[in-house]
Amino acid sequence: MLVQRAVSYAVLVALTVVHLGAQLAAPDGAVASLTQPLLMPALAAVLVAGTAAPRPLLVRLTLVALFFSWLGDTVPRFLEGDAAFGSMVGCFLLAQVAYVLAFRPLRAQAPGARPPLGLLYLVAYLVLMRLCYDDAGSQTIPIAVYGAAITAMAALATGLGRVGGIGGAVFMLSDALIALHAFAGVDLPAHAFWVMLTYVVGQTMLVFAVRSRVSVPERNPGLQSRA
Repeated sequence: MLVQRAVSYAVLVALTVVHLGAQLAAPDGAVASLTQPLLMPALAAVLVAGTAAPRPLLVRLTLVALFFSWLGDTVPRFLEGDAAFGSMVGCFLLAQVAYVLAFRPLRAQAPGARPPLGLLYLVAYLVLMRLCYDDAGSQTIPIAVYGAAITAMAALATGLGRVGGIGGAVFMLSDALIALHAFAGVDLPAHAFWVMLTYVVGQTMLVFAVRSRVSVPERNPGLQSRA
């Protein structure tokens, strides 16, 4: 088990470093393109290596979320234009739904799911939607639905503790950067690098928070027995 964990960590770190380096050097190049679809499977391997069977629902749903995230990284490259963007939004929407279902049992422990912190998530969502509204066009409703889903995910992720809460917020930031670039003309220096950095960091923090949660059953015994 320890060897499996070490190998999974090494693979994830290596892929992440290579991919982020490629995003800085040649964001449209072959290395960036080839390594992106490998990131989520590597992260899923970290979660599998860090948890024991039978895995509770929290872990299984997180793996489902990582699967749909992988689809979101992979499917759009075979499509063009609105179809590519729509497929990305659709796949990641399913990922967010899986995360929401995974984290929902923790809502009583999630400060982000109630005032005052919950209001900050709501305000962030509304501000982002307003910034994107004018140029969203036919994508307005899908973007609004997806924005609501990732906001709910980020808010509920606070139930995993500080690491999970930060991870959810960073993941939300990654998608906000994509939306602001697509619909509000925001273009940071090395924009793709920052999108991918926040994406990988956010998802990794969520995975580590989930693993930590199920590794300490006394903190939440009921969650361990959930089928």
